[in-house]
Amino acid sequence: MKSNKNNPIVYSTDPDFVYDNEEEEIPLVPPEKQMLRIALDKKQRAGKKVTLITGFQGPEDALKDLAKILKTQCGVGGSAKDGEILIQGDFRTQVKTALEKKGYKTKVL
Repeated sequence: MKSNKNNPIVYSTDPDFVYDNEEEEIPLVPPEKQMLRIALDKKQRAGKKVTLITGFQGPEDALKDLAKILKTQCGVGGSAKDGEILIQGDFRTQVKTALEKKGYKTKVL
C-alpha cells in the first residue's frame, strides 16, 4: 500500500466518512495584470548565476509552460516551482523581451 504524506487521516470508523482530498486550483491571472520581477541571483549556487523570475500568479502547470518557453527562447536549462522560474545564466534582457511579447509587465531588479 502506497503511503500518502498529505493525507492526515489513517483510519476512520465512521461508515459515512468521505475524504475530500482535492486541492483548490489557483486561478490564472491574465498576463497584463501580472508584474513579474526579473533578477540575477547567485546565492547558494556555488557562484553560478541564474536569472530568477518571481511574482507569477497562477496554477503550477501554467508556470511550467511559461518556464519551458523561456528556457527554449534562451537555449538553456532551468526549473519552475513554488511560483518562481530559474533560468541558468544571465539572460535578463532576453527574458524581459520574451515576457513582454507574451503581454506580461516586467521589472528588472
